Amino acid sequence: MQRPVPSRAGRCGRRAARGFTLVETLITVGIAGVLSGIAYPSLESQVLRARRSDALVSLMQAQLAQERHRANHRSYGDLAAIGVRPTSLSGHYTIEVAATAVDSYELVATATGRQAHDATCQTLRLAVAGASVVYASGPDAAASNAAALNRKCWNQ
Repeated sequence: MQRPVPSRAGRCGRRAARGFTLVETLITVGIAGVLSGIAYPSLESQVLRARRSDALVSLMQAQLAQERHRANHRSYGDLAAIGVRPTSLSGHYTIEVAATAVDSYELVATATGRQAHDATCQTLRLAVAGASVVYASGPDAAASNAAALNRKCWNQ
């Protein structure tokens, strides 16, 4: 009696059903690495931009507090006088009153912690003199960004 010879198709089918090869796995990991390398910088810039809104909200609240203080005291005041915290709501920025006068003041928000990686918009400056308001931003205390970059920092 002769034994039946297994067909090649049967052996290949069993071999393919065992799983992925090392090469297939490495290719998949490589593709995932490239995709994450492309996506991460975009994600990080969006996170920095979202955290920047924390400073904008805090500066606007301080501006309102300054105007409320001036209505009651005929001058602008420091953070303690106007009742504003020295940090933003989420703690990504420090807030300070850089200068005050009878008819003007200047508020500055400086990035701290991980937000300090926001190289172009690390400092946000809001200056009020009489009826004019000036918004400035920059990588340092000088807040000397060009107009287009300044609008980007202030989400305008």
